[in-house]
Amino acid sequence: MRIAVDARELCGRPTGVGRYLSELLAEWCHDPRAAHHEWVLYAHARPQLPPGWQSEVRVLPGGGGSAWEQWVFSRALSALRPDVVFAPAYSAPLTAPAPTVLTLHDVSFFAHPEWFSSREGIRRRLLSGWSARRARVVLTDTAFSQREITRHIGIPQSRVRVIPLGIRLAEPASSASREPMILYVGSVFERRRPGQLISAFELVADQLPLAQLEIVGENRTRHPRIDLEARRHESRHRDRIHIRSYVDQATLAGLYARASVFAFLSEYEGFGLTPLEALAAGVPPVMLDTPVARETAGDAAHYVAASGGHQAVSAALITFLTDGAAREALLRRRHAVLEQYNWTTTAARTLAALEGGAVGQ
Repeated sequence: MRIAVDARELCGRPTGVGRYLSELLAEWCHDPRAAHHEWVLYAHARPQLPPGWQSEVRVLPGGGGSAWEQWVFSRALSALRPDVVFAPAYSAPLTAPAPTVLTLHDVSFFAHPEWFSSREGIRRRLLSGWSARRARVVLTDTAFSQREITRHIGIPQSRVRVIPLGIRLAEPASSASREPMILYVGSVFERRRPGQLISAFELVADQLPLAQLEIVGENRTRHPRIDLEARRHESRHRDRIHIRSYVDQATLAGLYARASVFAFLSEYEGFGLTPLEALAAGVPPVMLDTPVARETAGDAAHYVAASGGHQAVSAALITFLTDGAAREALLRRRHAVLEQYNWTTTAARTLAALEGGAVGQ
């Protein structure tokens, strides 16, 4: 079977969907079933591939946006005539000459159009909606997102398969190496309330002179644009707030090893990978209380009500910065949660969906 893959998200600095696809490819490198298929990856630039991936990569001219997807990539697929097309990032060529398996990680642009500019929201809703209705199989990460896709796009739940993401488990650092550090990792969107996190840190820093806040992630706020550096500069504790758009894996591992608490105040997610990665690294997550947070993290996270304000967030952060018993009590519950997330299982189930999508099963 010939499988064409949209690999654009592996270009540049892969995060989010790029990490999702990279983990799948890394698992398929060692999967005998995957070796029976012919894989062709398409991108607009040279993608960053996991070690061991040997299949063909075709770089097509263009910027990698919607026009590239709908015209350049679509024409290349017509020449290739694959058995199935894997689109891991919300949309697919509408004229693809083969069945499509599409991954919709969330439908925030349907559920909360106010978070997007008018033009961007319309583009996302049209392309993702059309792609999902045309796809033979739609994949998503949680039962919450499955319900949201059915609700907003109108396709039956039977066409939407829930395949949770995986977690790479590592031996957590000892408690002795922990610092009074609050860590956030992930692209910065309005829905993740970066301003509230900084406001909460102000109250934490007032009480804990050694506390520091690390924010790692590209600033993708748009509507409205949040100037994180300006917000940091306005802080009474600006010297203890550190903002970086990207760090390499070794640096990130070091931050997870040093942090005492992880903050993730997202109002809406399709999954939420980084709080679980923090949990795997031995860092208790403080999360906004949402259905998807409860589904993914279970009782291995501390939840703050969405209406609680930054005072409630700061109180939770102070607890995990100062109370070792509270940290250990939460972390003891992590194993039952983390054992649900395995990239080998995720990749095997995704491959089965591709195989089934090619033959209409």
